Formats: sequence, structure tokens, C-alpha cells
Amino acid sequence: MTETTGNGTTGTTGKSLGPLGPLRERPWAERWLTRAIGAALAWASYIVCVPWDLRNRAESAGATDETTPVTAVGVVALGVLLLLLSAYFGHRDSRGWPLLLIAAPPSTLMYVSLRTHPGSPDGFADAWPLTWAFFTLVIAAGVLVAASVGRAFRVEEESTEGLVSAGQR
Repeated sequence: MTETTGNGTTGTTGKSLGPLGPLRERPWAERWLTRAIGAALAWASYIVCVPWDLRNRAESAGATDETTPVTAVGVVALGVLLLLLSAYFGHRDSRGWPLLLIAAPPSTLMYVSLRTHPGSPDGFADAWPLTWAFFTLVIAAGVLVAASVGRAFRVEEESTEGLVSAGQR
């Protein structure tokens, strides 16, 4: 929207309502719906990209693997999806939200997955907390970096109220 001010100049008024505008300028319901969809997409991307069998059974008799093995393609796809979601929410939302919305769901699912599996026969039965902590830190660091990059591309509207133009006197 534009308006003509008393001195004949035009300026923008109102809030940025574009699809990539800051969420703080959106209505309450839209803000929370967008955040809920982002968290759901983070959950779904982990579930789709990292196969997980909830039945905790061996794939074949005598096998030590209990679930479908994780592939490199799945891990890369998960990383790309989480980075894209992080950049999007870093661009649109406050600083802490990408970490909560994008890093927490995969970390929670990984915790549940590792917690429900019994120890492995190779003696590393209690190593899962270190595995979970390491990958949680990797995911959180990636989310924070991508959110910072997304935030760097944010265009903040500058207020021109109160400025006096020297040429108009």
C-alpha cells in the first residue's frame, strides 16, 4: 500500500503481507499454523528419510540389524530438507523458532528410536546416548547456520517517520 504524505511524497504503510514476510506481522492463527506445519514437515521428513521399524525385530534369522538400514541418500535428503526448512523459518520467524521447530522433532524421534532398541551384541550397549547427543548437536548446528543464512536475506522495512528532509524547507 502507498499513501501520499503531507509534503507530496509517497511511502509504504501497513505491514508486509507477502508470502515470505515476517511471521510476527501475521495474524495469530496463521503464525501458529505455519509453525505447526513446519514442525510436522520436520517430523515427516525424518520418518520418510530414515526408515524405522517399530516392531524391533531382526530382518532375518541371525541378523544383528533390527530395522531397515539407513542409506546415505536418506541422510542427505533429510539434511537438505531440514536445511531448507531452517532457512525458510530463519527468514520468516524469530531467532529461536527454527531450532525448536526444525531440530527438535528429528532429535526427539531419534531419541525414541535409539531408546527402544536393545543394546547391540558388540559391547556398545550404552553408546546410544552419545550417538544421540552427537547427532542432535550436528542437526542443531546445521539448523542454526541455515536459519542465520535465511535471516541474512530478510528485508526489514525501515521507518522513515521523524526524519526531516533538508531539501524541503
